[in-house]
Amino acid sequence: MSRFLVLFLSLLIFVASAHMVQASQTLEEVRRRGMLHCGVPPNVPGFASVMENGRWTGFEVDFCRALAAAVLGDGERVKFVPLGVQTRIPALQTGEVDVLFRSTTWTYSRDAAMGVHFASTIFYDGQAFMMRRSQGVTRLSEVPAGASVCVQAGTTAHQNLTDYLQVHRLDLRLMVFNSEQEMKTAFFTDRCDLYTSDSLLLMALRLSAAPNPDDFLILPERISKEPMTPAVRDDDPAWFNILRWVIFVMIEAEEREITQANAPEMRSHGNPENRRLLGSVPGIGGPLGLDDEWAYRILRTVGNYGEIFERHLGAKSPLQLERGLNDLWTRGGLLYASPMR
Repeated sequence: MSRFLVLFLSLLIFVASAHMVQASQTLEEVRRRGMLHCGVPPNVPGFASVMENGRWTGFEVDFCRALAAAVLGDGERVKFVPLGVQTRIPALQTGEVDVLFRSTTWTYSRDAAMGVHFASTIFYDGQAFMMRRSQGVTRLSEVPAGASVCVQAGTTAHQNLTDYLQVHRLDLRLMVFNSEQEMKTAFFTDRCDLYTSDSLLLMALRLSAAPNPDDFLILPERISKEPMTPAVRDDDPAWFNILRWVIFVMIEAEEREITQANAPEMRSHGNPENRRLLGSVPGIGGPLGLDDEWAYRILRTVGNYGEIFERHLGAKSPLQLERGLNDLWTRGGLLYASPMR
């Protein structure tokens, strides 16, 4: 009887383990083709843009390379697919891209009704307004009645603005455009008094498209929460887990002060937790269907979260953005990785 019980329990454990560690179909397809297809913004300085030599660069671009380094062993094995606002979710739903790093806000309607899962937020932002300094306005409450606002159709910015104007009884006239390019052209040719979008996108737009960036200012009000979060399809939980822990590793590494430069030393001589994270102590790869060096490759390829931020958005970039909410929880920010154990 006891022998039967042991065999029965062993069978239960085997079956449970088989269900717990199911292979990711997306991972298998990515490995078969030898290339990660990553959806990114078409041209947003700081987030994703193409240099003169044809190489993609940017904050979200480096997250794509981190995922490729983890699952393919090489951060260069990425096909970057530029996607507009209207095409980003459909491209993910239909399998045109394996993952969406495309400045997309994690919202209830997208998460619950569109067949996608959002992993972990990589940038916290809010919707803001940009206008010309010559208009003599420094706050949204000072904008004259009847002023026009450029906004893009099909975005959370459109719905946020509609709700905000109703709640605060502001008399502003919406000018709705179907594409970012139409909207930019209208604003910089004086057809709109204000331009609204996420604050970082406004900073990038002022830097890259304004004839003279100093002629424009971004008003201090933020009328929404915009957690920018990468997404995958909701039919592959194993792939979702890989994406989420790739992000967590980059945040955790910054907290542990593991950098692109010192990762080899930490891997060999660091404390036991760091050596487990970096793969010199076996075990970190199995639950995700990866090898034990996946996290180490991420850090050697692109660095930790703080390094990526400073390179593309912070002090080492033209945007000169402060960390603010996008700092570690230990420094008053919102970035917090679940424990790596």
